[in-house]
Amino acid sequence: MRYSDIVPAVFLSRPNRFIAEVELDGRIETVHVKNTGRCHELLTKGARVWLERSHNPARKTAFDLVTVEKIRSGMPPLLVNMDSQMPNHAAEEWLRKGDLFPEGSVIKRESVWGNSRFDFRIEHEGNTSFLEVKGVTLEGSGIVSFPDAPTERGVKHINELIECRKQGLGAWLLFVVQMKGPVLFRPNDKTHREFGDTLRKAVSMGVNCIAADCIVTPDSVEIDQLMPIDLSINI
Repeated sequence: MRYSDIVPAVFLSRPNRFIAEVELDGRIETVHVKNTGRCHELLTKGARVWLERSHNPARKTAFDLVTVEKIRSGMPPLLVNMDSQMPNHAAEEWLRKGDLFPEGSVIKRESVWGNSRFDFRIEHEGNTSFLEVKGVTLEGSGIVSFPDAPTERGVKHINELIECRKQGLGAWLLFVVQMKGPVLFRPNDKTHREFGDTLRKAVSMGVNCIAADCIVTPDSVEIDQLMPIDLSINI
């Protein structure tokens, strides 16, 4: 996935979850933040960020904040994509390469099944699978975690995948780690124990859970390699 018209800036503040103030070409600019999560550990004053310029003259903000260089004490900075729309785009590109499902599989975005809407529906060799995508931006000491805030919606999605398995369908949960470098993924039990417990239950019932890191540049993101997952309770 590639962005167009990317420009560097310096993060100053985040008045609310939708906007940020940055220094751009010597002036203060209000920009849209493409992630409504907390992201406290990413958006710290003075951090380098990258913005995508919008060419829609009707918009209130001229830029979207999409990438940040995370400042880490005693460690090199870490380039993190924080665009919450990116994981699904990157996942589609990755799925169409045929690395997860057989070549020739039919891949459909935003598919409804019963009362559920999944990110992807995959038809392959006479089988049907549903796949849900979660973007991961929370990192500490080389370990990434999800979620960064309680997510009842995330619990609901996992329960829907469990129901798919009960009905004999394939069910997949893909955590797209929006950075390169971490070595392990864990559910964030400290933040939302119910999510972690539901994830462990889903895996025990046959839901496939995978995590993959990404090669990130200021203007591009590409899913790269699967990474280990630790489902032990970590509180």
